[in-house]
Amino acid sequence: MKKRQWIVGLVALACLGALILWGRHRIHFDFAVFRSQIVLANWEKIAFGALCIYAGFSFRSVRWALLLRHNRRVPPFALLGTQVMGFTAVALIGRVADPVRAYLVARKTGLPLSSQIAVYIVERLMDAGSMALIFSIAMIWVPSDQILRVTAHSGWAARLALHRPMLAVLFARFGGLLLTLAGALFLIAVRLAGSAVAAFFERILRPLSQHLAQSVGNKVRAFHAGLDIMRSFSDFAAVASLSVGMWLVIALAYFETMHAFVASPQLASISVSKCVLLMIASGSASIFQLPVLGWFSQIGLVAVAIVAVLGASPEAATACAAALLLVTFLSIIPVGLIWAQFEHVSLRKVTVESEHAEEELAAEEPLRDPAGNSTGAG
Repeated sequence: MKKRQWIVGLVALACLGALILWGRHRIHFDFAVFRSQIVLANWEKIAFGALCIYAGFSFRSVRWALLLRHNRRVPPFALLGTQVMGFTAVALIGRVADPVRAYLVARKTGLPLSSQIAVYIVERLMDAGSMALIFSIAMIWVPSDQILRVTAHSGWAARLALHRPMLAVLFARFGGLLLTLAGALFLIAVRLAGSAVAAFFERILRPLSQHLAQSVGNKVRAFHAGLDIMRSFSDFAAVASLSVGMWLVIALAYFETMHAFVASPQLASISVSKCVLLMIASGSASIFQLPVLGWFSQIGLVAVAIVAVLGASPEAATACAAALLLVTFLSIIPVGLIWAQFEHVSLRKVTVESEHAEEELAAEEPLRDPAGNSTGAG
């Protein structure tokens, strides 16, 4: 990990420690109740939730293999290890390790890294679209006042809720679908006319920075070259079905884990729609993931959301948030470390290598389209 990341992490850890000391005698938190919530929890349900998360990695492997099939045919579960090790790297090292999966797949299959970055972007877009669809359907049954209570913890959303509450509710319910639709339209535009889209961005960015304009244009062209992964509606339908199925399994993991806290009536009787709302809150809290320290910040943010949505006690909310982190994020670490040992992969080393590979890819001047023609500035 880069030195400055360690410095930022240590400073943030010191701030977190100071905040805990400050709030120790100001915020009532009964650790005995917290322990009882954990002891009385149904650990069979929590274990089942972890198994659902493991199943989700199988979905990811099949989906990535499907996205590769026009360039390289691989067995559906041949890429399971790359998914498991990639997410283990993110859990241990932070979001800086996000490119590891694309890098490991490129190394395993012998395909260009640019093509796997394109797969990664399409995969993330499918994830966002699937979650937006599930979330929007679930939010139909969530009262507006509860949505506003959750959004009150986000700066810009809180301001919107204060001045335009109905608009805030509509955006909370359907904003994800709109953003996903915008992303899908951009993807289609790049797929159909990548060179024109690249030239458009170069033209509007050139007055700001020649280097930035050329860099963005090169990235769009590289993305266009890699978007050969979906060639028909049947390809899209298969990938979309896998994505929705995977996120339904992940939602089941959240639902079972929350239901496991039988000592809290609010958690033991949680509805599907409220579970999905908290699932979004948990996912949002993990976007900017720092190593180790980010685990505690995620627990805190999710606990606040549980209290706001369900009215559960702080002790029950914190215990549930910790279990959710364990099930959905940390449970893969032992398997990933063992898999990395068998594959002779150093997660820290491949994280650094993937960063350097991305930087080199971005710095390449003459990019080539699928036909091999130069598209750079030359």
